[in-house]
Amino acid sequence: MREAFTTRYGAAMPAPGVWNETLDLLLAHRSVRHYLPDALPDGALEAAIAAAQSASTSSNLQVWSVIAVEDTGRKARLAALAGGQAHVTRAPLLLVWLADLARLRALSAQQKEPGAGLDYFEAFLLASVDVALAAQNAAIALESLGLGCCYIGGLRNDAAAVSAELALPPETFALFGMTVGVPDPARAVSVKPRLPQQAILFREQYQWREEQQAAIATYNERLRSFQRAQKMTEQDWTGQATKRVRDEKALTGRHTLREFLARVGFKLR
Repeated sequence: MREAFTTRYGAAMPAPGVWNETLDLLLAHRSVRHYLPDALPDGALEAAIAAAQSASTSSNLQVWSVIAVEDTGRKARLAALAGGQAHVTRAPLLLVWLADLARLRALSAQQKEPGAGLDYFEAFLLASVDVALAAQNAAIALESLGLGCCYIGGLRNDAAAVSAELALPPETFALFGMTVGVPDPARAVSVKPRLPQQAILFREQYQWREEQQAAIATYNERLRSFQRAQKMTEQDWTGQATKRVRDEKALTGRHTLREFLARVGFKLR
């Protein structure tokens, strides 16, 4: 218990008064980018999807879908669209998680209902939240089976090409991908430390104070220590994070997403 806290935060932490195996699994999460060529165990995909469908969904609308991609050529094309991430090709399975209003739009037409509520930004936001909750449930399920995964936000770099590759209908959007496979034990990585709780946990109201600034300064040091141990380029989290949102170029093509969503039928009123 204490070791899991220390690992996650990169420093000795007081152990909480409650603990169980589920918390052990959650705090051990790490992105896995190196996989053995082994196929997934039989039933692993179906079990993960069942876990995903067990996540909360607003009003039980279930406005998400997922595409399982195993074809090597398709994975390679999607890897190129995601910025050349080689592990997208190497992973036995790539899951592409979709915000999906198309199904409910079609059902509304069948029921002779106007479906006007789908025309609002709230519907897209709802679908995005639902699919994120579902995907995280799937990730936990996969890790519980000894598998590893990595989220691929780079699929949003060229949303139009990804949509064409996957033959997506109007009012669906590939929010992110997720590589899945058996982790290569020869390329194991450690758990990356996160911001101290003092930087992100507020009581009653949001209060940005010197305490948060001090916690972030501490985190910069801890992250550098992690990078050093992993033989990574050393850089403060502060600099890394602010550069990632510095300008349009830093968004690697994603600055056009609003226009793309309009082209594929999302009304976003």
